[in-house]
Amino acid sequence: MALRAIKWENGKLEILDQILLPVISKYVAVKGVEDGWKVINKMQVRGAPAIAIVGCLSLAVEIQNEEFTDKKSLRQEIEGKLNYLVSARPTAVNMKIAAEDLITLSNQLKKDDSVSAADMKEKFLKAIDAMLEKDITDNIAIGHHGAQAILNNGAGDGPVRVLTHCNTGSLATAGYGTALGVIRTLHSNKKLEQVYCTETRPYNQGARLTAYELVHEKMPAILICDDMVAALMRSRTISAVIVGADRVVANGDTANKIGTYQIAVVAKHHGVPFYVAAPLTSVDFTIPSGDRIVIEERPEREMTHINDQRVAAAGIQCWNPAFDVTPAHLITGIITEKGVYRPDELNKLNILQIQEDDRL
Repeated sequence: MALRAIKWENGKLEILDQILLPVISKYVAVKGVEDGWKVINKMQVRGAPAIAIVGCLSLAVEIQNEEFTDKKSLRQEIEGKLNYLVSARPTAVNMKIAAEDLITLSNQLKKDDSVSAADMKEKFLKAIDAMLEKDITDNIAIGHHGAQAILNNGAGDGPVRVLTHCNTGSLATAGYGTALGVIRTLHSNKKLEQVYCTETRPYNQGARLTAYELVHEKMPAILICDDMVAALMRSRTISAVIVGADRVVANGDTANKIGTYQIAVVAKHHGVPFYVAAPLTSVDFTIPSGDRIVIEERPEREMTHINDQRVAAAGIQCWNPAFDVTPAHLITGIITEKGVYRPDELNKLNILQIQEDDRL
C-alpha cells in the first residue's frame, strides 16, 4: 500500500509532516489557509502536485464552514487567499495554475445569475475535490507512458536499472507519484532490476523520503550520494534517469530540485536517456524559456545544520537555491498523462490542452 502524504476525510485535512521522516511518522492538522501556507513554506509538505492540492484543500477547509450571503464576497475571498498560497513557494507552478483555474471558475460562477452564493460555494468545493482524484489518475497514466517509453528506448524487454533524484512519489503527490510512479509501474510489471536514488542535499529528500518509500514498497533500491552519479554511470549500465519537475516551460526547459541539471549533463555524456515526468499542471506555456523562471532560495540553515546540529563552519556564507533549470536539449522526453513528448513537441501538447479546454 502506497504512503499517504495527504488525508482529506469528512472535511478535515491532515498532512504527513515530511520534515520528521523517516524517523517519525506524524500527521499535522491543516485548519485553514494560514496553516496551508506554513506547511508548504516550511516544506512539511513538498512536491509540486502535493503543494497545489494541499493549498487548495486548505482553502476548502475555511470556506466549507463559512456562510456567504453574496457571491462577490466569496469570489474576493477565493482570489485573495489563492494568490497568498501561491507566494508560499513560487517556483512550483502547479499551485499557480490551480489558483488561476479556480479563480476563473469563481468568476464564471459569479457572473451566472442562475447560481446562488450557496451553489457557488458547493460547486467550488467540488472542483477542489476533483483535483485530488485527477492527480492520482494522471499519475497512473504517467507511470504507464513512462515505463513504456523507457522499455522502447533501447531497454528492450527489461529488466532495467534507473536513477532518480529528490522525491517524486506518493509523498510528493496525491498518490502513486510522477517519476517514482514510472518506477513503481516498472516494478509492478517485473521490469525493474534496480533503482538508484540520490540523497538530494541539502534537504535529503532522496535519503529521507524516496528511500523511505522504496523500502516501504519493497523495491530493489540503492541510495547513493549526489556526487556519485558520474561514477555510477561509468561503472554500471543505467537504462534511464527519471526525475520530476516543479515547472516545465514552453521550450522544454525544466526547473527541478537542485542537482538535477548536473545529473542531466552527466547522463548526456554517458548516453543515458534523461526523462522528466510531470503532469500537465506542471507545464507553464506562458514562460518561453528557463531563464525566466524565478528560482526560490532557501535559508542558509538548511545547508549548515542537520537536525539542529551544525555541520558547516560557523561564519561561512552560503548560497542555497532550491532548484536549478535543466536545458531542453539535455532532456530525452517529457512524460505526461497524455503521453511522452520531446521538448520541441510541447507545442502539440499546448494545442491539445487548448482544444480540451474549449470543449469544457
